[in-house]
Amino acid sequence: MIDEIKKLRELTNAGIVACKKALHDAEGNMEKAVEILRKQGIAMASKKALRQAKEGRIESYIHLGGKIGVLVEVNCESDFVARNDDFKNFVKDLAMQVAASNPLYVKKEDVPKEVIGKETEIIKAQLGAKPANALDKIVEGKLMKFYEEVCLLEQPFIKDPSMKVRDILTSMIAKIGENIVIRRFVRYQVGEEL
Repeated sequence: MIDEIKKLRELTNAGIVACKKALHDAEGNMEKAVEILRKQGIAMASKKALRQAKEGRIESYIHLGGKIGVLVEVNCESDFVARNDDFKNFVKDLAMQVAASNPLYVKKEDVPKEVIGKETEIIKAQLGAKPANALDKIVEGKLMKFYEEVCLLEQPFIKDPSMKVRDILTSMIAKIGENIVIRRFVRYQVGEEL
C-alpha cells in the first residue's frame, strides 16, 4: 500500500492522506484514484477562485537572443506562496508560453464582443450556404479554435500539449491551496508593428 501511495503522490502531487483516501475509495485502482484526486482538485480550485489574490509576482522572459520579451503578472493570496518554487516555476512557464504562442488575451471573457462578431462574420463567409443548425455548430467549433489561438488559458500548454493552460492553472491551485489568477501579460517582438 505504501508503494501505491508514493506512486499516486508522484503522479498527482496530492498529499499523503488524500492519496491514501483516494486509493481506498478506488479499491486500489490507480487510474480511478487519479481521477478521484483530479475531480477533488477541480472542486477545490473552483471554491478558491472566489478568494482575493493580491500578492504574487511579475516574471520576465527574454527569448531568441533578445528578439522576444515577455512580462507576466500572476497573483496569489499570500507572499509565502509568491516565494514558493512551484509558483515561481509556474509563472516562468507562463512567460515562456506567452513568448512561444503569442496569445492576445488571458481568457475568453477578455475578448471584445466586436472581435468575436467580426470573427463570426469571417467564419460564416468562409462556410457559404449551409443549413442553419449545421452552421451554428460549425461556427461554435471554429470559435473554440479561435479562442485556443488568442486566449492564454485556452491554449495547449507548451510543456504538455495534451493539457490546456487552464488545466495547469487548476492543478496549481489544487496543489498550492490558494487562489491563483493570471492577471495580465505583455509581449514585445523586435520589428513588430505598433
